[in-house]
Amino acid sequence: MERNKVKAIHKVGVVASAMALILTGCSSSSDSASGDKPYVAIISKGFQHQFWQAVQLGATNAAEANNVTMTYEGPENESQVDKQLEQLQAALAKKPAAICFAALDSKAANSLLEEAKAAGIPVIGFDSGVDSDIPVTTAATDSVASAALAADKMAALIGNKGKVAIVAHDQTSRTGIDRVKGFTDQIKSKYPDIKLVTTQYGGGDQLKSTDITKAIIASNPDIKGFFGANEGSAIGVLNGVKESKKVGKIVVIGYDSGKAQKEAIRDGSMAGAITQDPIGIGTKCIEASVRAIAGETLPKLIDTGFKWYDKTNIDDPDIAAVLYD
Repeated sequence: MERNKVKAIHKVGVVASAMALILTGCSSSSDSASGDKPYVAIISKGFQHQFWQAVQLGATNAAEANNVTMTYEGPENESQVDKQLEQLQAALAKKPAAICFAALDSKAANSLLEEAKAAGIPVIGFDSGVDSDIPVTTAATDSVASAALAADKMAALIGNKGKVAIVAHDQTSRTGIDRVKGFTDQIKSKYPDIKLVTTQYGGGDQLKSTDITKAIIASNPDIKGFFGANEGSAIGVLNGVKESKKVGKIVVIGYDSGKAQKEAIRDGSMAGAITQDPIGIGTKCIEASVRAIAGETLPKLIDTGFKWYDKTNIDDPDIAAVLYD
C-alpha cells in the first residue's frame, strides 16, 4: 500500500472501520465466499483495541485490491482463548482458501492447525506466531528486538539506574512472551544498576493494568519506570501513575499507538512508545494469503518493522504513517 494512501486512510478510515467493527462484532468485507473470489478467514486476538481495528483496515483494503472475500473475527478481549478457538473452528468449517491467525495462546490451537493442514488450507500467522511449523509464514513485528529498544530508551531516561517494572498483556501469546523477554534480557545484559522488580500481567485490560500499576507503586515508592507491553497495558500503566500522583516522577514507555497514547506522548505524561505497522500487518496477511493460495513459497517470517516515537518525532512523515487513532 502506498504511504500517501495509508495516511489518507488514517485520517478518515480508521474511525469508520472501528465503528463498523464494534457494531458488528466481527464482520469485515463479505461474510462468506462468493463467486470466483478466494475466501480468506482472519482470526484476530481481539477487536477492542485500536491496533486490531487498524489491522482490519489494512486487510480490508488489501482484500479489495486483490479481489479477495474476507471475514475478520476476534474475541471480546484477549483473555478469551477458548472463544478464539471456537472462532477458528467455525472458520475451518467454512472451508476457506486460506486462514490468517493471530494466536492468543501459542500452543492451544495446534490441533486445529493440523486440521487446516490436512484440508490443504494454508495458514498465515500474524502478530503472534504459534509453536508450530504449520503456518506457511507469519507477518509480525520482531517483538524481542523492539522490546529491547524500549529497554534501551528506558535506561537512558532514568540515568541507567533504579527500579523498573513491566506490565504485559499475557504470558501465552508470542508477543507477550517475546516482549517481556526482549525487555528483560536487555536490562539484565546491559544495565547492571537497573533492577527489574516485577513483571505482571493484566490481559491487556486497562482497568486491570491500572490496578496492577498502583499496587506495584505502593510496594516500590522509589520505582523509576514502567514498560507497558501493548496498547491496553500502556494506558493502564499511565492511568496508574496518574492516580498515584507520580506523573513526571515515573517514566512510562508504551507499545503500539492509539489516540490516548499519542495524546500522552504529546503532553509528556508518557515518554514514548514502540509503534508497529498494524495497517501493514493486515495488508501483508492478505498479500501472503494470495501468494499461498497460488502455491508460492513464502519466507517463514515477514518482518513488518517497528519504530520508536516520542514527542520529538511523532509528526515526522515516516512515523505518522504507521500511527493510528
